[in-house]
Amino acid sequence: MTTRIFAANWKMHLGPEGARQFMATFLQHYRSLPGREVWFFPSAVALETLANLVRDRPEIRVGAQHVHWEPSGAYTGETSIPMIREAGAAAALVGHSERRHVFGETDEDTARQVRAVLEHGLIPMLCVGETIEQREHGATLEVVVRQLGALAGLDPAQLARVTIAYEPVWAIGTGRTATSRDAAEVHGHIRRWLGQQGAPAETIPVLYGGSVKPTNLRELVTTRDIDGVLVGGASLDPVQWAAMTATAD
Repeated sequence: MTTRIFAANWKMHLGPEGARQFMATFLQHYRSLPGREVWFFPSAVALETLANLVRDRPEIRVGAQHVHWEPSGAYTGETSIPMIREAGAAAALVGHSERRHVFGETDEDTARQVRAVLEHGLIPMLCVGETIEQREHGATLEVVVRQLGALAGLDPAQLARVTIAYEPVWAIGTGRTATSRDAAEVHGHIRRWLGQQGAPAETIPVLYGGSVKPTNLRELVTTRDIDGVLVGGASLDPVQWAAMTATAD
């Protein structure tokens, strides 16, 4: 990988005004550096606001936290991919653990979303990861491979447009973080799986997420096969997030 990605998942925080205030402070402290991109996944109502604020900064991308696979229809409460694209989104999270475990999204749902995002010319960031029970039973790789099945059947050109985030469920918002060695093992397995599908495995970004903080960030981003991070709570402080995106390799 020649590009490192620092992605912020704001979850259900910061509306349009909050996004404006955040970005005003963030851009005062942010340094654009070669070989890295900063991605934001804001709330749906703040997406267009944020996209407009960074329109002239190609190294900063904005994406949606969730999308429906249908382009339109009677799906109350859902957001379509054409809608987020019109609002300025370049990417969309797919299969985040909270969508799987809180809202009951299935592997089949994530597969539909991945294909729909690609069909509309955006980047899917597929999230995969195991629960603590699955980890303790030695099923981490089995679970991750099953979830990677959302990419099965895609051709190499389509796979080359995908980004993957390994987020062990037991580490999200808990303060616990997989060791760099544990994360590298899973990331390496993901790359091998991608290679088996005929994908350009070494150039597909594979990020780590799960209680990423300033104190563990550098160790993670300097570990083999980790191409960046997907960060939740620590990305909500604009000064701190600006400093994190400047972390040296």
